[in-house]
Amino acid sequence: MRSFIISEIIYWVIAVISIISVFQYWSINRQKANIFLFFAILSVFMAMFRRYFRKKYSNRNK
Repeated sequence: MRSFIISEIIYWVIAVISIISVFQYWSINRQKANIFLFFAILSVFMAMFRRYFRKKYSNRNK
């Protein structure tokens, strides 16, 4: 259960770092900014996916 929370937090951290990188690279290198934007969206999706299954798993064990 604890590993689900840790992996969810890691995905949120990756999303925040990617969003910061998008703002830094947007005017310099648009292609690199788009790659970081893709990683940010993917990280948010994976964090939500992990959260959904963590809640589903915890509700099943009650």
